[in-house]
Amino acid sequence: MPLSERIRVAVVEDDSLTRDGLALLIDGTPGYHCVGQFASVEEALRHCQTPDVLLLDIHLPGMLGSEGVKHFRTKFPSAQILMLTVFAEQEKVFESICNGACGYLLKKTPPAKLLEAITEAYQGGAPMSPEIARKVVSLFQKTPPGSDQSEHLSPQETRLVGLLAQGHSYQVAAHQLNISVNTVRNHVRSIYDKLHVHSKSEAVSKALRNRLIQ
Repeated sequence: MPLSERIRVAVVEDDSLTRDGLALLIDGTPGYHCVGQFASVEEALRHCQTPDVLLLDIHLPGMLGSEGVKHFRTKFPSAQILMLTVFAEQEKVFESICNGACGYLLKKTPPAKLLEAITEAYQGGAPMSPEIARKVVSLFQKTPPGSDQSEHLSPQETRLVGLLAQGHSYQVAAHQLNISVNTVRNHVRSIYDKLHVHSKSEAVSKALRNRLIQ
């Protein structure tokens, strides 16, 4: 398969065994290509080629992955960032999502599920391990609603944000709402304008934070 048809994945993980294992899994699976593996945020920012999906550990030497998300978003605005962690820590989950991560996986995620999550992120989804999703919902339920009254989403836009918050891709959301993928994209642009955000993860986090969805 030509490189141009593969999902380009970069790995940022300080544990060498885990890092090598992820790289071997990605390069050994048709449809995926590892464009680089790095032990720190700083090293990846210096040397990483533009990936489609970035697998980013939270606990790294130097800059934490949860903080590094915003730097990667600036350097690689088209890349989807998937966080990897051993524990479902609420504070780091919240920080990573607000900084622009599109998904969150526990490191114990089976290889097949990890590859599915990479594909889902690449296609516009927001994959999360079930344990992480429960933490996120619990965290946002405890967060006071915002006071911005300009955020008037239509009923269909509200339903769409809810589907995206559950980790569904644009294709699945279109099927659920019985509309085309292009209509979903139009709704997403409208949602971005109304919520004053620039990414799907920002839209979901703001909608949850302001109780626009439950």
